[in-house]
Amino acid sequence: MSIPFKPVVVSVVLLCLPGLVPAGEVSVIHLQSEKKVEVRLDGKVFNEYRYGNKTKPIIYPIIGPYEIPMTRNFPMKKGVANEAVDHPHHQSMHFNHPINGHDFWHGRKGERIRNDEIVKAEAAKNEALIVSRNSWVVGEKVICTDTTEIRSGPTEGGRYIDYKVTVHASHGDIRFEDTKEGTMSIRTHPALRLEGAVAKGSAINSEGIKDKAVWGQIAKWVDYWGPIGDKTVGIAIFDHPDNPRHPTTWMARDYGMVNVNPFGRKAFKRGKGAMKVENGKSVTFAYRFFFHEGSNAEADIPKHYREWSQTYVQKPVFK
Repeated sequence: MSIPFKPVVVSVVLLCLPGLVPAGEVSVIHLQSEKKVEVRLDGKVFNEYRYGNKTKPIIYPIIGPYEIPMTRNFPMKKGVANEAVDHPHHQSMHFNHPINGHDFWHGRKGERIRNDEIVKAEAAKNEALIVSRNSWVVGEKVICTDTTEIRSGPTEGGRYIDYKVTVHASHGDIRFEDTKEGTMSIRTHPALRLEGAVAKGSAINSEGIKDKAVWGQIAKWVDYWGPIGDKTVGIAIFDHPDNPRHPTTWMARDYGMVNVNPFGRKAFKRGKGAMKVENGKSVTFAYRFFFHEGSNAEADIPKHYREWSQTYVQKPVFK
């Protein structure tokens, strides 16, 4: 007789003390039968790490301040009003990039990032922690592997997801290709678009460049914000100072696709962008997604970036 699967729930209550994050309960539920890890704040879904997704692990949904969905639903959920149905490979939030001539971005010829193990799925102190080990495969051939570490929780003025990926050249040399089609990506809620029938968004980067002009520019961070319903919210994306080629270039589109891409320099007219990692070595990329209340100015994005970039490096990389 089979025994029904019962998900393991780990939670932690946050204390509302001066200078700390808002009060709340962070819980993590590993739903192994559904191949996802669910993160909740005060019993409500904040985000889900969907490691059984067909071509790569994704984080979907992502629920921001005021319980507002922060990313497009398509193609995970179809038929949602006012959503464009273009680019089906733009699936909420994900990390992937063409390597060694294999197009892990589109995944059209059997390229996929396959989850091998969920090492950790727990709540500790003031955040959820998910650690995942994955293989980048073409058919059954492993091109490289990665260790993905995702931390998330509430913070002053909103919520955050810290996404750290260490890519290992475990099966020979690897080369991140010089293409704009990658790397750390999010497809925003349609209202945060800069152009289109439902667009209400604005954008700015750390250098003061605004709106459509942020595409291809070099910056430490980019922020998209705007009204959704009767609330103003935004998504700021931070590039860590220890990342390769910091400050990075951005494939930030006016239709709501925002990519941190340090490799696509040919398209950005900034020289050569391919990067080689020798066999047996690794490279780490770390980013913060800050889902904030209010406009860019009201959220004080420079302050949040400065604080994160100075403290996140102190958190150990999972070994």
